[in-house]
Amino acid sequence: MNNNIYRVGTANMYENTLRNLGTRQTNLSNLQENLTSGKRVVRASDDPVSAAQAERALNRLARIQTEQRALETQRNAIAQAESSLGDAVGLVQEARQLLVSAGNAALSSSERATISNQLQSLRDQLTAVANRTDTNGLPLLGALGSAQSPFLGPLGSTPDYLFAGQPGQAASNGVAIPNTLDGDAAFMFDATRDGSFHAAITQGTGTVIAPGATTASVPAGAQPNRALTTSPITVTPGFVFNEDPATGQAYSYSVSFSNVTLNPATNTLSATYNITSTDPAFVPPAAQTLTPIKIGEKNEFSINGVPGMAFKITATPTKAVDGTITLSPADGDTIGIAPNASLFSVIDKAVNELRAAPNSSLASQAAGQALANVDKGLERMGNIRSFAGELLNRADRITGDQSKRSIQLEADRSRAEDLDMIKGISDFQNQQVGYEAALKSYSMVQKLSLFNFIG
Repeated sequence: MNNNIYRVGTANMYENTLRNLGTRQTNLSNLQENLTSGKRVVRASDDPVSAAQAERALNRLARIQTEQRALETQRNAIAQAESSLGDAVGLVQEARQLLVSAGNAALSSSERATISNQLQSLRDQLTAVANRTDTNGLPLLGALGSAQSPFLGPLGSTPDYLFAGQPGQAASNGVAIPNTLDGDAAFMFDATRDGSFHAAITQGTGTVIAPGATTASVPAGAQPNRALTTSPITVTPGFVFNEDPATGQAYSYSVSFSNVTLNPATNTLSATYNITSTDPAFVPPAAQTLTPIKIGEKNEFSINGVPGMAFKITATPTKAVDGTITLSPADGDTIGIAPNASLFSVIDKAVNELRAAPNSSLASQAAGQALANVDKGLERMGNIRSFAGELLNRADRITGDQSKRSIQLEADRSRAEDLDMIKGISDFQNQQVGYEAALKSYSMVQKLSLFNFIG
């Protein structure tokens, strides 16, 4: 049997033990630091990968907070814009009620003038509302960019109102909404899109009339079986003839007969009309025969006009005529139709025409035209206001999405650097017990020396 005796140096043993005790003390100190901070990764050197993941999550959280602050500013601006449109709708509805009142044939000229003054005041208020700004001084209805006051007018020219900016609506994205609305779409008219026109009637040889109204009579003659011919009604070149601003449809011209002796067998009277034009490209249709007219009735028909067009109606009674033929419009009258530039224009024209109306017929015409165009303006404002509501809903959805992203990013950061407290306490206690055992064993071994026995 080979018995080997090894000699262990006491100094070397003590040195190793002290080094191990220092390591245990350092680990215990690190665990204590983790517990007090609540983090597993206190320094990047603790876990470089986890530290990088936590830093990315923190950066994204900071960006979300910045985007949310910007979104709140945008939300407030759109809320103010929606409120302004609500005020504008209220003002226009008040104007509409006044226009309905102005169409009353029983009103006197002074009463119509009072209504005109009220309409003027409402139009001034409407312009002020349309030019409102937010708390930063930016126009609420500035579209893609505009002057400090987007709506300019009245200008005393054509068009009489202008939008001083770039029409259009800025787009939203996943984290932001626009901070302005398209005021051009809310208040300004486009002839093709909206069909808002104003008909100006100029008196010719007949009485000034509204489209479709009855005018002064044209003498008919009294010979049996004699054709009753009216002189042509000419449309002034350059004007659009075929659209009624009140309905957006082709004008309907009525022919009526009174005090006539009709065919006793059928109690009717026949009439024809034909159309000519100075436009060489116009191909005149064949003469059209109206449905036989009975006594007390009107026969209405529609024609699509071109510049320089004229039409003539010939009524042929089947028996002796003793009376008149009434035609609308009157002979020689001209109708000029031009698009309205804006809702402000509609109210201004109604104000001017109501003040200048010599009779209730023209006042009713002015009120009727304005009502039709005001309704189109209310529709445009309603569309933009509903869009503002959708933007506010979108802002709420963005806030909800950002909140969910924040929770997810916070969870990612926590997984990367936060300490599992239960595990941390367990590790600390284990390390503490191990350190205490190491200290006790070192103190006991340190006493095992020959000098202790000698002494």
